[in-house]
Amino acid sequence: MKKHILICGEKGVGKSTLIRRLVEEAQLSVGGFCTKMDENAGEVMHPIYIYPAAVPMDQRQRGVENLVGRCGNFGRQKEIFPEVFDALGTAYLQSPQPCQVILMDELGFMESGAQAFRRAVLQTLDGDTPVLAAVKNRMDVEFLRQVCAHPQAEVVPIDPENREELYRTLLPVVSGWKK
Repeated sequence: MKKHILICGEKGVGKSTLIRRLVEEAQLSVGGFCTKMDENAGEVMHPIYIYPAAVPMDQRQRGVENLVGRCGNFGRQKEIFPEVFDALGTAYLQSPQPCQVILMDELGFMESGAQAFRRAVLQTLDGDTPVLAAVKNRMDVEFLRQVCAHPQAEVVPIDPENREELYRTLLPVVSGWKK
C-alpha cells in the first residue's frame, strides 16, 4: 500500500464515517481539515463549513469566517468562497502542530477555484506525514484527477457493500502510522 489513502466514493456512502472509525480505533493524532454541510440550518442553500480536523465535532464553531460555500437543489445550485479554502484550508494543512495523520475530509469540486489550497493539498501529498482523505467521485474535476493520480496516493473505492471489509483491511495499515 502506498503512503497515502484516498477513499473515493459517492455522496453519503460512508467515506467520512470510515475515516473517523479508522482514526479513532488507531488512536492517531490528526491534522488537516474536515468540511461539513449543515443540513439542519433551515435554509434552502445548505451552508458548508471547514474546520480543523483536530477539533471534536461538538466543539466546532460555525461562522462566516469558516463558511466555504452553500449548496442547494441537490447540488445544482452552488455558492462557493474559494478565499476561505485558500486561507483556512491552507493553514490547516500547513499547521506546524505535529500529528500522525493528516485528514482531508473531504476533497471535491468546490475547491477548484482555490489555487493556494490546491497547491497545499498537492504539497501535503508530496510530504512524509500519511494522509487519509475522502474524495468525491468526480473525475470530471481536474483537481480531483490530479489528487487521485498522485504517485504516493492509493485510491480506495468505497460503496455500501465493501465498507466493513475496507475497515478491516485498512485498520492495520492506518494503525501502523502510529509512531
